[in-house]
Amino acid sequence: MPLLEKKNNKTLSWLKYGIGSAVVLLLVYNSVYFRKLDEVKAEASGKFDAAAFAKTFLEKQLTPKLATAPDIDELTTLLSTDKNKAFEMYSHATAIGNIRYFLVKGQGTITQINENDLTIQTPKQQLTLAMEFIYGNALRDASGEFDITKFTKTADINNVSSELNKLIRASVVFPFRPKAKVGDTVQFAGAIALNKEHLNLTEIEVVPASLK
Repeated sequence: MPLLEKKNNKTLSWLKYGIGSAVVLLLVYNSVYFRKLDEVKAEASGKFDAAAFAKTFLEKQLTPKLATAPDIDELTTLLSTDKNKAFEMYSHATAIGNIRYFLVKGQGTITQINENDLTIQTPKQQLTLAMEFIYGNALRDASGEFDITKFTKTADINNVSSELNKLIRASVVFPFRPKAKVGDTVQFAGAIALNKEHLNLTEIEVVPASLK
């Protein structure tokens, strides 16, 4: 083979190699990009806005149910005489277990202002209204309106509880607490948690959703 032809073939080979490498580099460049961390997190969570969901849930589903909640004195009377009927009629939960949640309403007199709660005397019993530690799933689950099947992520389900509790703390508890005085009559509505197998009606705590 003539020397010039060999040189041309070698040049052509290097040219093909160079073009191929350039194409590979271009493809790699176009496939690698950077995104903000919050965008990635939002996508990973399905862009679920727990705060907005909790606000809508409170306004559209939980609050309307408070009006039809059983009076707490009547409920505890039924629990004392026919526990199974009371749990079947009024309790709800999103998980299997003994802990069940009830919506309740009532009226009582403040007998003691404590660091974390208020002691209330209703016509038939003494109970407490939570003021500091608003947590757990009672407000989320007690109405029976929260549909867990609509969620695919456990984190989203838990975040609804967290945001709902924050909302109640900010909009219901904080405005009420500084004005509360011993001797005041309080109209309340909210949720309680009871253990069906180990029922204790002597230390009931209401997580308030409405206070007047």
